[in-house]
Amino acid sequence: MRAHESVGRVYRRCGCRDERRRQLGVHCPQLMSDPAHGTWTFAVDLPATEPGGHNRTVRRGGFPTEDEARTALHRYRAGRRIGVSADPNQTVADYLVQWLAAKRLRLKATTWVRYRDYVHHDLIPALGPVRLDELAYEHIHHFVLAQLAAGRGRPTVWHILATLSSAIGDAVRQHRLPTNVVRPTVIPRPVSGERTIWTPAQAIRFLRHCHANDPDFGDLIEFLIGTGLRKGEALGLHLDDVHLDARTVYVRWTLSAIDNNKLALTRPKTRKSSDWVALSPRIHAILTRRKTQCYAPGEQGGGFVFHREDGRPLHPEYVFNHFRYLARQAGVPRTSVHDLRHSTISTTANIYGHLTKPAARKAVDAIAKQLDCEEKRYDHTTTTSPPAPRSQPHSDQYTQAA
Repeated sequence: MRAHESVGRVYRRCGCRDERRRQLGVHCPQLMSDPAHGTWTFAVDLPATEPGGHNRTVRRGGFPTEDEARTALHRYRAGRRIGVSADPNQTVADYLVQWLAAKRLRLKATTWVRYRDYVHHDLIPALGPVRLDELAYEHIHHFVLAQLAAGRGRPTVWHILATLSSAIGDAVRQHRLPTNVVRPTVIPRPVSGERTIWTPAQAIRFLRHCHANDPDFGDLIEFLIGTGLRKGEALGLHLDDVHLDARTVYVRWTLSAIDNNKLALTRPKTRKSSDWVALSPRIHAILTRRKTQCYAPGEQGGGFVFHREDGRPLHPEYVFNHFRYLARQAGVPRTSVHDLRHSTISTTANIYGHLTKPAARKAVDAIAKQLDCEEKRYDHTTTTSPPAPRSQPHSDQYTQAA
């Protein structure tokens, strides 16, 4: 405890008012005659924080019994001895709401929305009434058991806990709590599912199907395979980011859907993503062609390299659904748009793209060479073999989101 800081005091007061509407506080006559009247408060006198300043008093009230007020006083004094200044009356719900408001200025919109949903739909209903400085590992353990018993998946519960851990971790860093009670986690981090990675032959089969049925979409998928960019980074690519003479594109934006509806351009996922990416001859040819087909910036919200017919950006959910639809038609294994980054050696290209230009060009050219070789083999096979039966046509149930 700091020098000249009082040990604190506990007293009972009420909210009764006199005839002039002034609160009686500790002077209410009923406090003497009725032991159940009013609530308990603690107060601590603190020294001035600056030379020549005035002392200040911290008061916390609303405790139903003297023991609870005295316990809160002891916690407050113990916390100050180690630099923690938590409000004994603040609930988990109050803290999480304040934490979300502060995080909104710093987080990507998509991340903030995910945190918001976990906080309001899961954490506050279950843990909200608990006082922040009384939150314990036992609360977290029972929360997890209740969530799993209700049928929630382990990965979902883990992500909810990760959100709470982030919030409590901030409270620890701000010296409002001594430790993060969410660590160690009750359940381990989910193991990533096994990826299905296309071979070059499967990639060429899909691209040939796309270029025959949806050429624009085929350009997008080959761009992802040939550069190793994330889906959102490709969808956020603008004409101004493409430098054909230098065989380079710059990644400045990622396109995301907020609440699965509103589209927003945000900064890329990592700092390394905000960099240049080398272009192979195949990707260079695609972007050269697309530059002549794109709306200029300002035209109907144009400027996007990959876009809808009216120049507006493609919705990420549409890309996800349409990709699976075309993959079924092409007869290739089911994979995700994200995992296209791992096809052939796209990940290598993405890493080298942040090192030296010669290494980056070598990596993306190696991808193009693999696809060129497989394309020749595919053409030879299709000219010497009877055509494979095509799947029955049916309407694409996934339409472009407005």
